[in-house]
Amino acid sequence: MEEYMHELKIPKARIAVLIGKNGTTKKELEEFTKTEINVDSKEGVVTVTGKDAVKLYLVREMVLAIGRGFSPEIAKLLLKQDYAIEIVSLADFAGKKKNLERVRGRVIGTKGKSREMIEKLTETNISVYGKTISIIGLLENITAARNAIETLLDGATHSTVYRKLEKYRRKIKEQRMLNL
Repeated sequence: MEEYMHELKIPKARIAVLIGKNGTTKKELEEFTKTEINVDSKEGVVTVTGKDAVKLYLVREMVLAIGRGFSPEIAKLLLKQDYAIEIVSLADFAGKKKNLERVRGRVIGTKGKSREMIEKLTETNISVYGKTISIIGLLENITAARNAIETLLDGATHSTVYRKLEKYRRKIKEQRMLNL
């Protein structure tokens, strides 16, 4: 049987989270996905190998999520069907380096309130880490969260974004009621 391999680079500060206390997180991921994870702590390079291409892809996505600031528990949501991760680059919106903090702050909001509100209304998990904003959730909800984040980054007011999201949330609830 053929063996597949993925190599990713994650921030050195996130390697301890990937490995976990006494290597528990890494072992858990390896056992669940039947893959092997090798971590080069000096360089931040993670090599994932395995025989099942689908499971290898899933563990790659989970490693990527942990590297982008999510906890291993939230990263494990990617094992569920129809869950995905999407990464938005802040560099596309910030322009100059000094604007990076400002645009990051628009998404996070005062005491994390804006990020929490977007998470709640779209039923997603959002991580603002480094020069990226990452979203984990159901595919259709990721699209709504991404649109809200990009609208904020383009300069729209928070109230406008929240109104759009509340409208989206009502529509989703109506669809769920019809499907029952």
